Amino acid sequence: MILHGDYHTHTIYSQLNHGKGTILQNATAAAEKGLKQIAITDHGFNHMFFATKRKLFPQIREEILNAKEVTGVDILLGVEANLISTDGAVDLKESDYDELDIILMGFHKLVKTPTVKDFMQLQAVNMLSSPYRASQKRIARNTAAFLKALDKYPIDIITHLNFGCPTDTLAVARLAKQKGVLIELNGKHINFTDDEILTMAGEGVKFIVDSDAHTPSRVGECNRAINLIYRLNLPTNLIVNLDKLPTFQKKRGQN
Repeated sequence: MILHGDYHTHTIYSQLNHGKGTILQNATAAAEKGLKQIAITDHGFNHMFFATKRKLFPQIREEILNAKEVTGVDILLGVEANLISTDGAVDLKESDYDELDIILMGFHKLVKTPTVKDFMQLQAVNMLSSPYRASQKRIARNTAAFLKALDKYPIDIITHLNFGCPTDTLAVARLAKQKGVLIELNGKHINFTDDEILTMAGEGVKFIVDSDAHTPSRVGECNRAINLIYRLNLPTNLIVNLDKLPTFQKKRGQN
């Protein structure tokens, strides 16, 4: 079981030193670990502190081309977009699509929302309420937001689902399967029960293993996810970046 690609890595383009390494350092770490492909997916534009900037895309693309030449690792330009409203809005513009090879999306705290109501119902309630005893109303509202986002945007990967924002996991995963969107098995945060994972696998939901690295040394470090795959004996044909490289549904970039 060999990890061929890591599609959730952060760099210094996630502001305020949230990401610690350069694109070249991430690619060098990937090459040293035998990875064939990575994605640079810094935080989306509405994060209050750690957002990357659209105006830097040309610079980021130039650094990617240089790092690919130096290391031999294929590198995709992406973003980890933020869910920003209960109506399923994400901090992306249509003009971003042509700039990006891959789009990740997840819930994050401290994100600017379109309205005060969205902040209260999506940000505040999920930050301040218990992550262990979520009300059915809260779960239903979070779930509806994810489902609407999947309908509206060309998302490739849902990152760390349920981390800080509990949902009806199976409802989100089933629509993701219909849309060709991958469910991430995150190297740091896995917020699914064994039964949920086995049910998703039984229904043919596709997964991707990612590190969520914020330092170069963490690129490709996905032991938490891989140990879970071994423990539950998940079919490796459902894990798109083990023993193979994935082809993303939107076929952006070089995929």
